[in-house]
Amino acid sequence: MRRTSSLADRLFWPILVGGAASLWFGPKALGVAGLVALVLVLHRLGRGGRFRRRVRAIARHHRETLALRRRQESYVDPYGNEILDGWLRERSYFADRTVLPRLEAEGYGDLIAARYDEILDIVEAASLSVVLPDEDDAAPTDGIAYERFCATLLERAGWDARTTRAAGDQGADVVAERDGVRLVVQCKRYAKPVGNGAVQEVVAARSYWNADHAAVVSNAGFTRAARKLAAATDVLLLHHDALPDIET
Repeated sequence: MRRTSSLADRLFWPILVGGAASLWFGPKALGVAGLVALVLVLHRLGRGGRFRRRVRAIARHHRETLALRRRQESYVDPYGNEILDGWLRERSYFADRTVLPRLEAEGYGDLIAARYDEILDIVEAASLSVVLPDEDDAAPTDGIAYERFCATLLERAGWDARTTRAAGDQGADVVAERDGVRLVVQCKRYAKPVGNGAVQEVVAARSYWNADHAAVVSNAGFTRAARKLAAATDVLLLHHDALPDIET
């Protein structure tokens, strides 16, 4: 992390040089040094505002993606509570991987620890600043209908997608092909995050269907265990919103 000089560091040389120069050139030199010191103080006092503006600019640049990720990583439980655990992890990930490195590179590293909560608040505000199109209310609650819904979204993206028979699907609800690439998908319309059992099943389905890629699609996010297993087995974890833009 780049070290940012303190205000005392910045003032030391103007005052020292100005004091020495005043011995030779009189009070005018000391006045110039004082003016330089004043400019440095004012610049330093405005640093917090510049820090906030920089964070806002970074978050604003990604606000559409943040808004979408907030929706994808949140869900309402059977009791009507909005569960934001997945979004809070995503928000911290964005702050740590996108915002903080830029702040450090621009000389604000010394402010990060004390203002981390402020960074998160700014990211949160950016995620809420975008009015997304209404979430597709056509997404059915019935499991079989949800599988067909996911297949339709893949077809819109140019895939030749079909649902499998409930019996003998070996963990694949949808099989899709495009440009010689085969994708197997397990679809979970849940009221809670999907666990790693779904990941295990779609890994088996990838082998059974001789597919190139595997994905689990849900409306409700994924547990930490599911994410860990998916990363280890190269399985995509997706909200159904992401299906039209899927790339493999």
